Amino acid sequence: MSTTVSTTAYRPRAEHLSPGRMAWKRLRANRMAMAGLAFLVLFSTLCVAGPWFSPYGFQEQPRIAEGAIPPGKDHWLGTDHRGRDLATRLFYGGRISLLVGLLATAVSLTIGVSYGALSGFLGGKTDSAMMRAVDILYALPFTVFVILLMVFFGRSLVLLFLAIGAVEWLTMARIVRGQVLSLKQRAFVEAARILGQRPGKLLSGHILPNAAGPIIVYTTLTIPNVMLLEAFVSFLGLGVQPPMSSLGLLINDGATSMEGAPWLLLVPGLAFALTLFSLNFLGDGLRDAFDPQSGN
Repeated sequence: MSTTVSTTAYRPRAEHLSPGRMAWKRLRANRMAMAGLAFLVLFSTLCVAGPWFSPYGFQEQPRIAEGAIPPGKDHWLGTDHRGRDLATRLFYGGRISLLVGLLATAVSLTIGVSYGALSGFLGGKTDSAMMRAVDILYALPFTVFVILLMVFFGRSLVLLFLAIGAVEWLTMARIVRGQVLSLKQRAFVEAARILGQRPGKLLSGHILPNAAGPIIVYTTLTIPNVMLLEAFVSFLGLGVQPPMSSLGLLINDGATSMEGAPWLLLVPGLAFALTLFSLNFLGDGLRDAFDPQSGN
């Protein structure tokens, strides 16, 4: 006589999700963060691929005799006052602005994580001295410092990356230092230290990986700050130089002719605003995903 064994009693338990997968699950539930991510992916794709498929070069002046032309069939975002296709220049300028945001943030991330991790790990008087130096630098006007660097050392794109990154690392250093001070007292760090783990390996292999969440979150929030600073510097004529373009430079050009050709200001201004909003929504979503209690 055969018996049928019910499998419901032996149903496997739900798969345990890692912290990273749990964070991704929470992020997907945040509609504003996902909308921001979708826009950033779309705009980045257009900025990278758009100029390659455009029939016009970013310096080409196919309608120079007609000047600024409203959006239409041949130029779906119109042309600027020099007869250049605005869509091509918008995507090219977006590429430059995103590149400045990413590379300057990478500079800020490298300096801030290294400085903050070292300060928090060493502790004591060394930590106090390093943080007092950060406090002094906080008192300096960052924008004026960047402008002075651009005036004295030239207006190159590489210098723009370095100058902006060199003034945006202070908050990152404070965040990393606080995380390191907290994590180095945890039991798993003490266990690794007792087992003879070297200080460098202890910091890079145990402490910093567990501080990755706040670092990732603040990185996404640093990118819009960097892009805004680049736009301001370019608006003053000290950043990206013509015939190259950035979103800040396009906004500057549009501001000078907004009465006769409002699309020259509205198009890059709207693209820039949506990019900043999307980055901030994504950053807020990542913060809530890595630390669900932060939104309470």
